[in-house]
Amino acid sequence: MQHTHARWAIVLAAGEGSRLSSLTTDAEGRVVPKQYCSLDGRDSLLGSARRRAGRVVPNDRILTVVARQHSRWWRAPSTSALVVQPENRGTAAGVLLPLLTVLDRDPEALVMLLPSDHFVEREDLLATAVERAFAHTSLEPEAIVLLGVTPHDATADYGWIVPRSPGPDVEPVGRFVEKPGPEVARSLRRQGALWNAFVVVARAEALRNLYVRRAPWLLLALQAALAAPQDRRAAALEQIYATLGPLDFSRDLLEGSERWLRVLAVPECGWTDLGVPERLAACLSGRTRDLRDTRRPRRRRARPDLALNLDRTLALTLESIP
Repeated sequence: MQHTHARWAIVLAAGEGSRLSSLTTDAEGRVVPKQYCSLDGRDSLLGSARRRAGRVVPNDRILTVVARQHSRWWRAPSTSALVVQPENRGTAAGVLLPLLTVLDRDPEALVMLLPSDHFVEREDLLATAVERAFAHTSLEPEAIVLLGVTPHDATADYGWIVPRSPGPDVEPVGRFVEKPGPEVARSLRRQGALWNAFVVVARAEALRNLYVRRAPWLLLALQAALAAPQDRRAAALEQIYATLGPLDFSRDLLEGSERWLRVLAVPECGWTDLGVPERLAACLSGRTRDLRDTRRPRRRRARPDLALNLDRTLALTLESIP
């Protein structure tokens, strides 16, 4: 196979979005995963994420990983762009399954991992940082570059990345701090720590090696399933997924692998992960820079008119994956 060093993107879209379920329930009482919902009545979060990936990766090299139980919300005219998991078993399996597909098609691939349920106000700033991360892979082939968002406040319920030496370049990762208290978050911000946006750029082989070191049993199991004859592959995957417990890519693979990790600071770009109703409300009202520490008590509830109007937008959230 020709060695192209082509860029690929893996868009993660198998999550349940349970923390926003009270705002994403349709008229029939079904909870719609937030990635299939629209903030503006036009584009779903997943659609926005795929366009975000398309800024730096050719559209025919964008893979979207989904869960089979969400099939009512996605459609797949071409299965080459879609990787279907039997069920959602966490981001470790959710990354590895499409990663093995990429490696099969292009062993020398460069890969970007991208969540499907985030909002970015300044897409240009994020795209510029991704370009720099891709460029860095030629300098350190084994490095895994994490994009860390420059924080505009001391939000305590994000994950934080602490660079070993904070600066504008690609820096070694010192440590991770997951959802610190308010005082620790303020201290981290003063130290130059960054929000973990879970946007990752690396050679596909470097990501595979991460599994060799941290979850070899998962790698071997999925490789065996994908090596099965085509007519038995789905059953083999289903059998493996039935035995899997939830495994998190950040917690179970990245943490403890700091030797190979680098972080690049993204300037303030209006990023939020829309993980809780308060951040969703701020995003919908155009207040992306007013996303305060959601662990503090609040007297005011988000206005009902800021919730997702699924009666108006649900038809537009059916994803046709080209």
